[in-house]
Amino acid sequence: MTRRSKLISCASYLPEKILTNNDLAKIVDTSDEWIAQRTGIKSRHMAAEGEKTSDMATKAALRALEKAGLKGTDIDAIFLATTTPDQVFPATAVTVQDKIGMGDKGFAFDLQAVCSGFVFALATADNFIKAGQVKRALVIGAEHFTSLLDWNDRTTCVLFGDGAGAVILEADDSGKGTKEDRGILSTHLHSEGAHRDLLYVNGGPSSTKSGGHVVMNGREVFRHAVKRMSEVVEETLKENNIDSSEIKYLVPHQANSRIIESTAQKLNLSSEKVVLTVDHHGNTSAASIPLALAEAVEDGRIAEGDLILMEALGGGLTWGAALVRM
Repeated sequence: MTRRSKLISCASYLPEKILTNNDLAKIVDTSDEWIAQRTGIKSRHMAAEGEKTSDMATKAALRALEKAGLKGTDIDAIFLATTTPDQVFPATAVTVQDKIGMGDKGFAFDLQAVCSGFVFALATADNFIKAGQVKRALVIGAEHFTSLLDWNDRTTCVLFGDGAGAVILEADDSGKGTKEDRGILSTHLHSEGAHRDLLYVNGGPSSTKSGGHVVMNGREVFRHAVKRMSEVVEETLKENNIDSSEIKYLVPHQANSRIIESTAQKLNLSSEKVVLTVDHHGNTSAASIPLALAEAVEDGRIAEGDLILMEALGGGLTWGAALVRM
């Protein structure tokens, strides 16, 4: 008997306001063609005035609970991946804990690994479940990334959007310890702080005492992303003794269609086996994988029993992957 963290529900939330490439062309020197050719992005969602990260996270969480037929008190822990918390403290996760009606049951905290955040949160939740400390966990990726943008910098402001995605994990002791088990089969996390200056925000409480804006060396991030994400996928396949042909879908971090396509080519995965939502979500950082996952589940592409692989790279640099049988 092997305990697995079974994914029993997933859901998403996107703000109502949509910002197209043509909209951006009115405020910065860019065009729909320039953005689309370089990134694959056509539009992104933007949080409404006064709409916070906790609001988006709560809406995604409540939808996930509804789909699972659960209520807040059925959850033992919340792991919220975000780079854009409501406040420096307390954790945005405790606001979500209150809003979904968990009361004082269990615990909630934030994780920060930028675009890799959801994979890091998933791995953390999985380990709490395997240790027997948590029965059901709510794992959320939520970002108000447009609040970090310099709207005069066309190299960054065209890339990012806002949104939230959530999954519910539940302990399952029926596994036999094989790759046929439902649930998280393995997670793989990495970071390399020597490259922290390739993608960062130029502000913070102890440095500038301000929030700051996103700064990125796009060429170098692209190079590292293709290399590191290919490596971590190969690591995952080797760990589980499987071939890439066994993967039903790759659900990557939605940063740039060219990065995603390059990674898929290195792994000999056809485009039909890759979930691609960056065209209408943009880069939503920690929210991008659960947003893509929820969309593919809702439209029927991903079904129970499918083997899926999630992978991401973010500022830090951080990168990681998770292999899950739905």
